[in-house]
Amino acid sequence: MVSKQCDPDLSIVCDGGSLGNPGRGYGSYRLSDRTGASRLVRLEFGDGVTNNQAEYRTLIAAIDAAIERAAALGQRPEDLCLQIRTDSQLLVEQLTGRWKVRHPALTPLHARASALVARFGRHDIAWQPRAQTVRVLGH
Repeated sequence: MVSKQCDPDLSIVCDGGSLGNPGRGYGSYRLSDRTGASRLVRLEFGDGVTNNQAEYRTLIAAIDAAIERAAALGQRPEDLCLQIRTDSQLLVEQLTGRWKVRHPALTPLHARASALVARFGRHDIAWQPRAQTVRVLGH
């Protein structure tokens, strides 16, 4: 999956992690659209979750929300550009195909996230510094 810059219709900033690795998984994302609407969501995934699993689970929840938002706006994902920003280099490199998914527990999460991203006509997935993520998500 190649990521290309585009003028975003929907934008996601996401971050996931765990207290302990594995441990209690959590995540946050902000979904914004062209109307100026923005929604911040906090997630809990329970125990036994790795940092990378939490990153993927958060992204999947965020993309699901983006698809729902598109529908609420009367738009189809295939007509839209989705922008994703994260401070997880692993997420970016695996979703853009530059790195292979080696851990078996990440394979189904990667497949789900990739399928969701592919529903959009265009997408722009990129890494951003942790400080930027913290500014947007508040943690």
